[in-house]
Amino acid sequence: MDSRLPADVALLEETARRRFQRLGGVDVARRAESEPLRRDVAAAALAELGAGDLDVRADPDQLLAGAALCRAAGSVLLPWPVVSQLLRVDGRYLVMVDASCVRIDHGSVDVGWIAADLTGSAWFARQDRPRVTGRLGPFVVAAELDEPARPVDAGDRARYLILQSWLMLGALETAVTDAVEHLRARRQFGHALADFQAIRFAMADVTVSLRGLEQLSKATAWRLGRGDERERLADALALRLHAADVAVATLRAAHQFYGALGFCDETDLSVIDRHLQPTLRYPLSAERIAQALVPYVRSRTLTGNIG
Repeated sequence: MDSRLPADVALLEETARRRFQRLGGVDVARRAESEPLRRDVAAAALAELGAGDLDVRADPDQLLAGAALCRAAGSVLLPWPVVSQLLRVDGRYLVMVDASCVRIDHGSVDVGWIAADLTGSAWFARQDRPRVTGRLGPFVVAAELDEPARPVDAGDRARYLILQSWLMLGALETAVTDAVEHLRARRQFGHALADFQAIRFAMADVTVSLRGLEQLSKATAWRLGRGDERERLADALALRLHAADVAVATLRAAHQFYGALGFCDETDLSVIDRHLQPTLRYPLSAERIAQALVPYVRSRTLTGNIG
């Protein structure tokens, strides 16, 4: 497997990052909390980038293009359900949920929703309830399942989990970059914090974890379509579980580097952490994703073979 992104995919990601930075970077997510209508500018930017023309089901390159777009969107916590948009079903946005407690991030976006669980059962979702008020996941909406919809196949369930992982990767990369800048600017005992050996070791651990997540994300996207249905979903679940583990460790380290300041909304880290929580927790927590993987491990479906 060649781990380099195709040239056109790399160009799309670079263009998307520049476009999202012109919106204000992480500030666009920060402002959208108090002014939800600002999410329209995010939708407009995605339209300019041709997100509506991407067919992530068509071939591996288009899936990679969608993944790169999610990574760029994650880098600024773009206040829009990008993953769901890329996996539209008959014009409705697809979202993976826990059927026993349905929560949709950015669910107030009036696009029509198809909600599916990990088994593939699907329903039309109604999101006529108000936002779940809280600091963590400020755009989360409690929804209700309506009439059953056409089941969602394993391929789309795998694509959803893969694209979620790429979005998380983009957000974590921004968190680390932000933390490094802070460590270089903050001085103690006459030296920048980044010069202390213990800090350097911790940053090395975080950086290696992120690069590992990047490579696993690429490998999983590459393998999609090369195995049977159960193997595809097993790979995606394993990636999603690893992404959650890396996210917890990365955010913990970034907060340690910042100290109490990292929990103040004046820092981008606070916004990244709070806005990323729904992606970390939905459709299932890391513990429940691990439980969902157990049958695949027992049946030796999860081989880890990327040859």
